[in-house]
Amino acid sequence: MTALNDLVRPDRYPRSSCYDPAWLVGLDMGPNPLWLLEDLARDLDLRPGMRVLDLGSGKGATSVFLAREYGVDVVAADWWIPAEDAAAVFAEAGVGDRVTAVRAEAHALPFEGESFDAIVSIDAFEYFGTADGYLPYLVHFLRPGGQLGVATPAMTREVRALGAIPSHIKRVVGWEAIAWHTAEWWRFQWEITELVDVTSARLQDDAWQDWLLWVRACAEHLPDGEKANRPVIDMLTEDGGQYLSFALVTARKR
Repeated sequence: MTALNDLVRPDRYPRSSCYDPAWLVGLDMGPNPLWLLEDLARDLDLRPGMRVLDLGSGKGATSVFLAREYGVDVVAADWWIPAEDAAAVFAEAGVGDRVTAVRAEAHALPFEGESFDAIVSIDAFEYFGTADGYLPYLVHFLRPGGQLGVATPAMTREVRALGAIPSHIKRVVGWEAIAWHTAEWWRFQWEITELVDVTSARLQDDAWQDWLLWVRACAEHLPDGEKANRPVIDMLTEDGGQYLSFALVTARKR
């Protein structure tokens, strides 16, 4: 048994467990993206033929998953990964006809208004979506009644309420942890705009343990993986779920 085997969990993530964990870890840009997406999708209504924006799609694992599992047409938008690199992943996975790769920055999206049935963002929204004005900008691209779904690192209590970033988290992620909000923070942030109706806002069950399984697999499987992932392993182990989680938030455009 290896740490990669721990990423196959058909009892909890049946769809994700059909994917080669070595392939998934090889596309690493953040923890267990398919587990997060599969869990998030339980609160969404994704149907074949929908046009879905995968915002912050990274190297493409989530876009492959969306196309294969839900039969949707995907636009995979990311700023850090060249479109041709992502397109090669989609072609190899056999979804090149249903996924279009676009290199785009989240504040300058090159799309027509009301052109998507759904927008999803997995482990990326914390980098660009916390500003008060971002949701009004983003929902411009959703059709009326369109869905928004986000999975983002979270805290069980707001840093503002704690008065400081806990030291074991600050050592690893520094000030960026101020963007790791509670699920209820996200609910208020979205609902106060009166542009969307929040349909769910929750912390993922045992998110820190899922995250730990992921970084252990990365430490074992990736070149220099132990050095890169050891600080995160230590952070999660020390935290034990006291503060660290993932928020899963969904809404519909009014």
